[in-house]
Amino acid sequence: MNESKARPLHEVRFGAIKAAIWRNDTPTGVRYNTTFARLYKEREDAAWRATDSFGRDDLLLLAKVADAVHTWICQQGPEKEPGREG
Repeated sequence: MNESKARPLHEVRFGAIKAAIWRNDTPTGVRYNTTFARLYKEREDAAWRATDSFGRDDLLLLAKVADAVHTWICQQGPEKEPGREG
């Protein structure tokens, strides 16, 4: 199989919390979607894994990552809202 894996447009990572920003071209303009993950290792010598589950101690860092993602998306220019012109 020679398929290339889709890559996010941009990533933000603080510690073990990571966000991937995806660009979606729609008939009404560009939209951005974001996925969040917490990175971890099961053992010191194991490969990095990701989960979309966050514990109490992850939540403030998750909020900081979300804030940084919001800032980055806003800097890209206005998104078009569905059903709105201009």
